[in-house]
Amino acid sequence: MSLDRGRWATGGTETVAPGVHRVPLPLPNDGLHAVNVYVLEQDDGLVLIDGGWTLPESVAVLKDALAGLGHGLDEITDVFVTHVHRDHYTQAVDLRRRVGARVHLGAGEERGLRMLAELRTDVPVSSLATLRRGGAGELAGRLADGYGEFDPSGWEPPDRWLEAGVLSLGLRVVPTPGHTRGHVVFLDETRGVLFSGDHVLPHITPSIGFELGAPDLPLGDYLDSLRLMTTFPDTRLFPAHGPVSASTHTRVEELLAHHDERLAATEDALGAGVREGHAVASRLRWTRRSIAFDDMNDFNRMLAVNETVAHLDVLVARGRATVSEVDGVARFRLSR
Repeated sequence: MSLDRGRWATGGTETVAPGVHRVPLPLPNDGLHAVNVYVLEQDDGLVLIDGGWTLPESVAVLKDALAGLGHGLDEITDVFVTHVHRDHYTQAVDLRRRVGARVHLGAGEERGLRMLAELRTDVPVSSLATLRRGGAGELAGRLADGYGEFDPSGWEPPDRWLEAGVLSLGLRVVPTPGHTRGHVVFLDETRGVLFSGDHVLPHITPSIGFELGAPDLPLGDYLDSLRLMTTFPDTRLFPAHGPVSASTHTRVEELLAHHDERLAATEDALGAGVREGHAVASRLRWTRRSIAFDDMNDFNRMLAVNETVAHLDVLVARGRATVSEVDGVARFRLSR
């Protein structure tokens, strides 16, 4: 990543609209480096869009950022979270303990959060199941052994489950399943901005269905959710990772085009004969740097296989491929 491309993560607090401030908070070992938390100044306190990853250094950065704006942590009344991933949700729960802030989360995340409480593990069991379905059982086994003891403290339920509609502070909640089944974005029609979470990102396309209890066709859901964005007036894009940009619609069209290209590449990689998802993934190149599958670490190989299986499943849904399953492994073939 170039200096200009990464500056959003290290440049400190940025006022992005009247009364709205972008605060990049650090991530411990994530290639994204930071997550954007947006601070909205209200008459009765501060509202956050997303909470960050609960880390001592993260809450310290947030505290210093608020002090620089003339505020304190104790002025935070509400945290509206776009989705349940750790880097968005867990510090919201921590802020509830610290200052009594109310936590709000999309209703579609209830199943995954309930499963997390029941399974009590950080192991991405649904993603590992997709790996096994994709013919990568050995990779799934290695990944399953790499997780430590589960810490339930960041995974308490929210104070409120959000449904589609307009909130009292003027934000429209729009469910956008795909990245997770319960992902939501917050549309501020007055300011003309979209707090897009991980749904629309300026530099990358998000992983699909990386959660517990993922739906049957997460990529199909994601593409539908992208198209949904074009039914609203265009806005400035306020993403969870990356800089603010001028047009949500422009980036949505780029993401849709990317997935069209990726579907075509996946179809080419499937080729003649019958192949499992792992075999197709190994024939594709990955990330903006066009990395070979074998040159990635196991975690990114998992994401690659899962993404490939998601694209193959869409090809099946569109009639461009067929699938049969033998001993829990999906085998794909181009349609005749």
